[in-house]
Amino acid sequence: MSATDATKASAGYSVIHETSYHYDSPVSLSRQQLHLTPRDCTWQRCLAHEIFIEPEPTLTLSRLDPFGNPVRQFAIEAPHGELIVRAESRIEILPRPSLLDASPPWEEVQRALAYKTMPVQLEANSLLFESPYVRVKREFATYARPCFTPRRPLLDAVQALMNRIHSEFEFDPEATTVSTPVLKVLEDKRGVCQDFAHLMLSCLRSLGLGARYVSGYLLTQPPPGKPRMIGADASHAWVSVFCLDADGGRWVDFDPTNNLIPDTEHITLAWGRDFGDVSPLRGVILGGGDEPELDVAVTVMPWDNEDLASSET
Repeated sequence: MSATDATKASAGYSVIHETSYHYDSPVSLSRQQLHLTPRDCTWQRCLAHEIFIEPEPTLTLSRLDPFGNPVRQFAIEAPHGELIVRAESRIEILPRPSLLDASPPWEEVQRALAYKTMPVQLEANSLLFESPYVRVKREFATYARPCFTPRRPLLDAVQALMNRIHSEFEFDPEATTVSTPVLKVLEDKRGVCQDFAHLMLSCLRSLGLGARYVSGYLLTQPPPGKPRMIGADASHAWVSVFCLDADGGRWVDFDPTNNLIPDTEHITLAWGRDFGDVSPLRGVILGGGDEPELDVAVTVMPWDNEDLASSET
């Protein structure tokens, strides 16, 4: 860790994520899976966490998914006209050391992940391929290629790709839905954080690099002189790329929506191949009528150093 990194202070946040469904007709059975528990990382500690569910579930189960993310599953087996899930978390985020100073050429990392190469980088190798929302195609490799010139250091090239996506794509919440193909995003150059993460993942995997989708929250700063708006924050998404180092390998995060390297204002919730692996709430219902009315509100509030100290006593 550099001297500059060492002087950074940790940050503490309270996060409230509430999802509500209102149905046209009673739901007789609901089975749901939640990725709403922040995972512990070397740079993050989940100090407290609770999930409140209405109506009360018939049964619940907590486990880890294949990527090590905490998962809560529940079933409601009595008729109900609405479902409310509220997750409350207190999290400490530690400053991350600068990892962009040196990295091997991107081709060297690509070769290390090639088929039959030893030693096998299991997690990175599992994130080389297509997934439901990420494609491996020539179009994405062609788009990324100007950033990945011969022998360019990997992390420098990935940062250049992030810069390009940020400068050439417009944030437009009306342009896409969760089912919009990533090739369409590349063509229209519009979308939201989820689209930009899937696009960047498609570019990296199309070049033979291991990259994962990261879901979480981002502290959004209000305009100068304006108060923070409760509920103004939302779920966020960014990417993490695998890079070789002296210890074998590390993962480095990049946020193409905001063109920055995540640090103490990014709260990690979960990671996987794409959005489908870490959707905050997904499941099946029996009944309910037409499309339910959905409302999602996320609030991220910082707490000061005194709050952080008191939480540790």
